[in-house]
Amino acid sequence: MTDNTTAGTPERFAFDFDSRFAPLLSVLGIRPDTAGVLAGPGTLRVRFGPWVIETPLANVCGVETTGPYSPWRAIGVHVSLADRGLTFATNARKGLCVRFHEPIRGGEPLGLLRHPGLTVTVADPAGLAGKLSRRL
Repeated sequence: MTDNTTAGTPERFAFDFDSRFAPLLSVLGIRPDTAGVLAGPGTLRVRFGPWVIETPLANVCGVETTGPYSPWRAIGVHVSLADRGLTFATNARKGLCVRFHEPIRGGEPLGLLRHPGLTVTVADPAGLAGKLSRRL
């Protein structure tokens, strides 16, 4: 993650893993060492096992804390049929929905489906919201 026009160091936000679902997520390659959010400088990068999303911070148009969720509808990688929003979830308690000016790709390998929002269940959703809100 680089941006030559903005000084600073990316801040890492770890996912909050629920121990009940960690074994299932691990089978998919999603573990604490392969999942995280990097915010800055100038870029938002999310890795969730084999899935990687990267977009300029300028593409973020809003953030909202969400949850709780139904575990069966949230844990893992999910695409909402209602609005095409993408979810990377490791718990059913709480997360942060990040909305974008230009929809991003990342839910499927061909990149044909674009997502207007991404929900991530990081351990510090308020901290990530604060970091992203300073850029709005």
